Amino acid sequence: MALVQRQSIRPSAQERRRFQRVKVHLLGRYMLADRREFPCQVINMSPGGLAMLAPGIGNVGERVVAYLDHIGRVEGKITRLLDNGFAMTVGATPRKRDKLAAQLTWLANRQILNLPEDRRHDRIVPRNPMSVLKFGDGRAIACRIMDLSLSGAALAAEIKPLVGEAVTLGRVQARVVRHLEEGFAIEFVHAQLPETVEDNVSAQ
Repeated sequence: MALVQRQSIRPSAQERRRFQRVKVHLLGRYMLADRREFPCQVINMSPGGLAMLAPGIGNVGERVVAYLDHIGRVEGKITRLLDNGFAMTVGATPRKRDKLAAQLTWLANRQILNLPEDRRHDRIVPRNPMSVLKFGDGRAIACRIMDLSLSGAALAAEIKPLVGEAVTLGRVQARVVRHLEEGFAIEFVHAQLPETVEDNVSAQ
């Protein structure tokens, strides 16, 4: 009987060692089962699960879809609730888990060595390029989205806001990061989900 008990315990111990959590600082955005979206910050992650600081907390067992800087899209279920967020599983094939393990190793080394970011989100031209840019003082101007990613956009408008100025594109909060020859670039305060980014930036 003792031998059977030891054998039944061993796989879970191996699993825990294989999926050891890495401390990370990853910003992102997630969507609960009722399609509400919130920004988040992942504080630790393994190829099998993660813990995040999150303003909108669902129920244990609820499905979550998240898009995280450097990692991309992950989905899973809430396993436990934390003081300011929750922990969730990461559903992935063995191949995807291996890729996640490599990404987490790179992120941990990058943090230790203070390496610069070496990749950006892919940019696209949205189906509806016309939107409205709002300023903190209540002004709003029409603008054209020249290209768009999950972390920012390049815009053309009648005026160029000051670099560092806080703005809202559609319903996405952002800040102006640089001027371009034909317009200016903004960076979103929180990375967007690929499923909803175009609707969010073109909302009026």
